[in-house]
Amino acid sequence: MASRRPEQQAEARLKVMRLIAANPEMSTRAIASEAGISNGSAYYILTALVEKGFVKLANFKSNPRKGQYAHLLTPKGIREKSVLTHSFIERKRAEFESLQAEILALEEEAGLAGEAAPAPGPHSNQGNI
Repeated sequence: MASRRPEQQAEARLKVMRLIAANPEMSTRAIASEAGISNGSAYYILTALVEKGFVKLANFKSNPRKGQYAHLLTPKGIREKSVLTHSFIERKRAEFESLQAEILALEEEAGLAGEAAPAPGPHSNQGNI
């Protein structure tokens, strides 16, 4: 099986870019928390995005803590986010189709092919015997 590391890195970059697009004033610590990555990874990703010209830093104008910055996607960054999003969707669709095929094969193996098991819901009669 091929390494998933490049896919995971692309997914982390996309998460970070989506977060800063939605909230440019988000701290690196908050980005790490929301993206489910370490603080060091968030800092590394943000630094790489700045170096590649996908993100630029701007000082908060009205913030009393002048050491904080806003992370702004550049036009180049918006294009990169779009490319990453497209790749992510294609990868997830392929995974979805693979899972559907695996489920179908398992259902056929178990003799469940063609049977639709109803999902338990608020109106199901399960437990009302």
